Amino acid sequence: MAARSKARKRALDVLYASEMRGESAVDALDRAIADGEAPTNDYTAVLVRGVVERQARLDELLAEYSEGWTLARMPAVDRNVLRIGLWELLYADDIPDAVAVSEATALVRDLSTDESPQFVNGVLGNLLRNKATLSR
Repeated sequence: MAARSKARKRALDVLYASEMRGESAVDALDRAIADGEAPTNDYTAVLVRGVVERQARLDELLAEYSEGWTLARMPAVDRNVLRIGLWELLYADDIPDAVAVSEATALVRDLSTDESPQFVNGVLGNLLRNKATLSR
């Protein structure tokens, strides 16, 4: 598994676990770093901090583009993978858009429901097609 793929998986772990515990993902990340359990790839911290910083905008766009699904109704893994993928689409200029979508799809293929890859790919694909009109 490539280094950035591992970083995405670790970021998902932090975001998912913190959501389940009802704690800040940044606090969970900082605690892991302080306890010496820090992610080995700095990109994990970039993703977690970026998603948390922009979560309101990410969630607004995801709610708008995930037709028929509220964020609360989505599986938690899918919701957090979508946040990571959308953050990369909008804010990670060094990540090609197609890579952001395919990596997000791969994460849910391994970790979520059978329907999740198609759902995540569809939502992110729709956002990608409209990327030029989305305000950051």
